[in-house]
Amino acid sequence: MSVKPTKIDFPVLNVRLVPIKKVAANDYNPNKVAKPELQLLRHSIQKDGYTQPIVTYYDQKEDRYIIVDGFHRYRCAKEYFHLPEIPVVVINKSIKNRMASTIRHNRARGTHQIKDMSQIVKDLASFGWSDDKIRRELGMELDEVIRLKQITGLKEAFQNHEFSKSWEEFEAKYYKDEINKKDETNTKDEKDKKTNKND
Repeated sequence: MSVKPTKIDFPVLNVRLVPIKKVAANDYNPNKVAKPELQLLRHSIQKDGYTQPIVTYYDQKEDRYIIVDGFHRYRCAKEYFHLPEIPVVVINKSIKNRMASTIRHNRARGTHQIKDMSQIVKDLASFGWSDDKIRRELGMELDEVIRLKQITGLKEAFQNHEFSKSWEEFEAKYYKDEINKKDETNTKDEKDKKTNKND
């Protein structure tokens, strides 16, 4: 029995060389790399060349290629090798889907800044994404989404119906002892009230 192949796009087949001055970093990427890893990337490119293009979104209005993935390869080209052109592929996605794409790439290999990641989650929530969609698109657990929302400290991050369900699951998982203790205290208070009333 043959298995029907999944339909997958291959933007990697449409690599193009573009002037490096037309390529720009995005303003939301929380991925950081330590200096030794950056030096290793530089050495790798020196020895093997550019084996992976920079993933970009083409902004027609600004005539710029905004980086979705490959910022450090771009840095090497610009700061170390002073290349006039670099290889890019273009994906046509909305800003919210580009943000999710960047995070998916980063989570597979990068070190994240929690504060910046929490801002990404907050922004995606403000775009109308549910907790579950954020979880699925960014490859997170539900409780991780909730924790990152908490870090922002902003009420608007929680102003959706799904949060009520998410918070119940989060509390049940991480605050089970506190909830049980609170229930026991409430039960005791109720009993004390009844006793005082009977007296």
